[in-house]
Amino acid sequence: MSKPWVLGLTGGIGSGKSAAADAFVELGIEAIDADHAARWVVEPGRPALEHIVERFGADVLQADGQLNRAVLREHIFAEPEQRQWLERLLHPLIRAEIDQFLAAAQSPYAILVSPLLVESGQHEVVQRVLVVDVPTEVQLERALQRDQVSEAQLRAIMQVQLKRDERLKYADDVLCNAADKAALQREVARLHEYYLTLKGGRA
Repeated sequence: MSKPWVLGLTGGIGSGKSAAADAFVELGIEAIDADHAARWVVEPGRPALEHIVERFGADVLQADGQLNRAVLREHIFAEPEQRQWLERLLHPLIRAEIDQFLAAAQSPYAILVSPLLVESGQHEVVQRVLVVDVPTEVQLERALQRDQVSEAQLRAIMQVQLKRDERLKYADDVLCNAADKAALQREVARLHEYYLTLKGGRA
């Protein structure tokens, strides 16, 4: 069986990337989320977590030994050089996790879900890019409801991500997700049928 081609699925925070990915998975497509891979590489007992504790101190750990993401986020958003250090540590490990998953995928195409697909350079390892797009005010509203973070913290996260129009420049396909879940699922089904006709992600 030929190796599946890889679709990069991205979008800003609150755009509905995960909901779109879940709809593809329901259609039998294998997907890996870069955010999940980022969690796996900092599980207790993995070397990356030890390096993070050495650098930032034990307050980045919860009582059960898991990484306290909220505390770490405060450290790295306050100081850009700390974020850069963390990215240098984690990005190669995350990429290795993703590569391993994609190499084992069996579906006609596989999906790499990543909020920083373009910013991290991951778009260079996929054959096609799908951007889940919503107006900025919808993005803010959804993310504030879901993530229970302050608007200031949310805007800081959005600053790290590409501007909406910049991200769209990289898109081969755009999925507008401003309506309800049923509309999203219909659009995913339409794209899925199209993707099944593609060889290596290209028409």
